[in-house]
Amino acid sequence: MKITSKELRNAWIKFYESKGHVNIGGVSLIGDGTTGVMFNVAGMQPLMPYLLGQPHPAGKRLCNVQGCVRTVDIESVGDATHFTFFEMMGNWSLGDYFKKEKTAWSFELLTKVFGLDKDKLCSTVFAGNESAPRDDETAQLLINLGIKPEHIYYLDKSNNWWELEGTVGTPCGPDNEWFYPLTDEECGREHCDINCPCGRYVEIGNDVYMQYKKTADGYVPLENKNVDTGFGLDRMLAFLNGLTDGYKTDLFAGAIAYLEGVTGKRYDDGGEAQKGMRIVADHTRTAVMLIGDVNGILPSNTGAGYILRRLMRRAIRWCRKLGVDGKEMLGVAKVFIEEVYNEAYPLLPEKEEYILTEIGREIERFESTLEKGMKEFEKTLTGIARKNEFMAKQDPAYVPETKIGGKAAFKLYDTYGFPLELTVELAAERGLTVDEAGFAEAFKEHQEKSHAQAAGEFKGGLADTGVMTTRLHTATPLLNAALKAVLSPDVNQKGSNITPERLRFDFNFARPMTQEEIKAVEDLVNEKIKEDIPVVYEEMPYRQARDEGIVGVFDNKYGDVVKTYSIGTFSREMCGGPHAKSTGELGHFKIVKEQSSASGIRRIKAVLE
Repeated sequence: MKITSKELRNAWIKFYESKGHVNIGGVSLIGDGTTGVMFNVAGMQPLMPYLLGQPHPAGKRLCNVQGCVRTVDIESVGDATHFTFFEMMGNWSLGDYFKKEKTAWSFELLTKVFGLDKDKLCSTVFAGNESAPRDDETAQLLINLGIKPEHIYYLDKSNNWWELEGTVGTPCGPDNEWFYPLTDEECGREHCDINCPCGRYVEIGNDVYMQYKKTADGYVPLENKNVDTGFGLDRMLAFLNGLTDGYKTDLFAGAIAYLEGVTGKRYDDGGEAQKGMRIVADHTRTAVMLIGDVNGILPSNTGAGYILRRLMRRAIRWCRKLGVDGKEMLGVAKVFIEEVYNEAYPLLPEKEEYILTEIGREIERFESTLEKGMKEFEKTLTGIARKNEFMAKQDPAYVPETKIGGKAAFKLYDTYGFPLELTVELAAERGLTVDEAGFAEAFKEHQEKSHAQAAGEFKGGLADTGVMTTRLHTATPLLNAALKAVLSPDVNQKGSNITPERLRFDFNFARPMTQEEIKAVEDLVNEKIKEDIPVVYEEMPYRQARDEGIVGVFDNKYGDVVKTYSIGTFSREMCGGPHAKSTGELGHFKIVKEQSSASGIRRIKAVLE
């Protein structure tokens, strides 16, 4: 059957709502710190507290379509099946129905709604081991529904068992995965089934039956059994449309068409042009989603912001390889915002101007140094080649150098903004590797020198009133930028008061901050302090400052020429100062109080320790 991404989302939700489920919608892509990951990487991840027994306010039957970001294999993006952003269609039973209902509903969805042939459907179930028995119950239910017995495969724990590794006291259990052939033609091997390496069968989803509790000695039956279902929307969409290339679906069709138009190249010609279009489309989509998220982030040099920067700079480089300016990413972004995800993610159109502005800024930052950085990269390679040539003449047994040194890689990072992974990828394209341990050592040495310099300049003077006011002045714009990143881009400073002991900061926000939000703001400010970012002073015309997006607090206080202070790309503000020379001088930032100041205005009191 032919189906669009919007139709697939709606069909999933409509089906499970007809079975008594409540659509709980998706949550932020950005991890909240409780799961130990930067991004939500699975549909069930945000529901873990409820799978562990906490009552869900929406009840025991839930469904949604959850956006996810996985970046462990960024380098694989460029082939036909890898994406950094994707959506998981899920539904859950929290101590309600179990295997009988779930097998029947999955079977009904696949055969009645999506029109798959039950005689071709295959499923895998848990084969059992010394800790838990074989899942004959699920197998028999599948047979009763009409799945051929020879199409049910018993696989081991590595394939058909779900649990949190190393975590005692959590639910776990067997799962059954659903498979379907892409073609009726067998590859010629003796057993061309779901285990065949030819790839004829595709996994289209799985149902996890959390019926056990993990203990230190093994597993015991769980009192409240849960069901956790996950079907990948991107993969399912390609499969239902008979496609083996995930970039051929309507999710990417508009973006690919746009790139074909501006590059003059054809996607179907394959090769580097096809790979480049996939990379630019995928990475731009993920950038749109992360910047436009309810807890949206911006490119930076640490944490989740670093991952975003790495994706964007890889896409910018591939734009250049496609023969166009990096700014063409903006056209791709507009396709995703206005045409593809405008209904499923209504916050994106609302934040469109903000998203495009921030993508544009990162493009401008990197393109200003990309050409110089590529020249430095080529210079490094020339140096290696010359050394190899010279040494080979001196010693016929000499083994040629094939590794870019750590200091050279750090220079590309520190001076030209090349993420380490970008240098690794560039090197691999030329048959070389990078001394990543040497890079880490150079990075650490740079930090130690910066901290030692800051400590030397302020030795014996940290208690001085003038210095401490200076430090708190610099912490204030960091706080302002962190609040925008954690709470909303619409948060703005409404007043401040700084004494030698503390800073007081007022900002617009409609509710009290949660403890998680307060910690996130603290962590982000301290992250920027650890980065030891130089504070750059510049005077410029007021209009220019506004055009460049430099933040001002009270417009009527500024003259024709304003003083501005920039802390990297994280914070740029109009301010009279004084400021520290770099963020590394500030010490540890701590919020001591968050309270109401007026209607719609919150107040933070913070100190530097």
